[in-house]
Amino acid sequence: MKLSGIRWFVIGLIALATVINYIDRNALAVMWPAVSEDIGADKTDYALFVTVFMIAYAIGQSLFGRVFDVIGTRLGFAVSIIVWSASIALHMFVRSSGLLTVLRFTLGISEAGNWPGATKASATWFPTRERALAQGIFNSGAALGAIVSAPLVAMLYAQFGWRTTFLLIGLLGILWLLPWMWFYRADPKEHPWLSEAERRHIIGDDRAHGGDVTSASPSWGELLRHRQSWAVILSRFFLDPIWWLFVSWLPIYLAETFGFDVKQIGAFAWVPFVGAMLGSLIGGWIAGVLIRRGWSINSTRKTVISAGGIIMMPPLLLTMSASDPMYAVLLIAVILFGFQVAINNIQTLPSDFFGGGAVGSLAGIGGTAAVAGTLVTTWLVPVMTVNSYAPIFALATALVPMSLLCLWLCGGVIERVDTRRSISNTVIGEDRA
Repeated sequence: MKLSGIRWFVIGLIALATVINYIDRNALAVMWPAVSEDIGADKTDYALFVTVFMIAYAIGQSLFGRVFDVIGTRLGFAVSIIVWSASIALHMFVRSSGLLTVLRFTLGISEAGNWPGATKASATWFPTRERALAQGIFNSGAALGAIVSAPLVAMLYAQFGWRTTFLLIGLLGILWLLPWMWFYRADPKEHPWLSEAERRHIIGDDRAHGGDVTSASPSWGELLRHRQSWAVILSRFFLDPIWWLFVSWLPIYLAETFGFDVKQIGAFAWVPFVGAMLGSLIGGWIAGVLIRRGWSINSTRKTVISAGGIIMMPPLLLTMSASDPMYAVLLIAVILFGFQVAINNIQTLPSDFFGGGAVGSLAGIGGTAAVAGTLVTTWLVPVMTVNSYAPIFALATALVPMSLLCLWLCGGVIERVDTRRSISNTVIGEDRA
């Protein structure tokens, strides 16, 4: 049996997994007013839970980045989603902050695998000119998950209460595994259902750009010798905290600034992520259009990433003084639109710079750096939002140019790095010594 367009079905399944990922992680924030009352927790406790999740997420990014490079995409996703689904389902048994802390840690470690896994899958299944769009489809799953999570969780909570809601959303990931394990038989070189035309489209294009999606994986140390790796790491360190600011704190911001309850949070909190979903798709699509028109990878990535950053800054400043909830969430929608335009193309940089054997590892290290930056802002939020959220929005505005500057200064020309030559030079230098 030969099928056409298998690569689009693969990235579609990963996007669906990302929807589930965001439903699971956002459930606690949406139901926090009810959960906190039952277990006797407050805003400082919530910051602790977010911190624990993010520390685990940082560990999981690098850990699973390596895992995906070693055991492959198929099994890597299976391990990740089984653990995170079990973790979120077990939230139903929480009666104190202690157990919730443990479960947020296991949830963070396992959910982190989705990101290096998706980046590796896009590098494995898509030619260079299509990778930003593939990344956009995957990232749109994050936005769609954020869109549906607030109303879905609020609806389930109203019907079943928060404990049963955690169990029900935990079952979603287990159901996802059925089509994944059946359909993802192998990578493109060996998948039995892949037509020869699509196989050549995927693999031939990548070889033409100097890489091999199945090449051996250099070590973390070897990757960190290249300034191009630091362009990915530092740009994500400064930019990703803006996304997490709204993912983790938007429901709390609406509750504290506008007095919203769980039902009202469910009605408003999804709106900004419509902008994020559009930014994911448009950012990837524009990159593909520019490459097909003859733009270099270097010009395309830098132009689209910079455009996304420029889009973000004015609404970030305006959000500081927003006094109407609808106006505020619409501004945030524009912010997240620009963020996704930029981040889609930043996330393709590991496959632009290095061969397939390094993509998961560098994506994971970049994800860890992103979480490190996010941890700083997570603990600044309670301190800087005593009177209003304006100071934290001002800080977010300053992070955008810092991210762009790191990309431009460290990245150099965006093209394939010859890791074999650099490693060979290192070995020769050691021999001479």
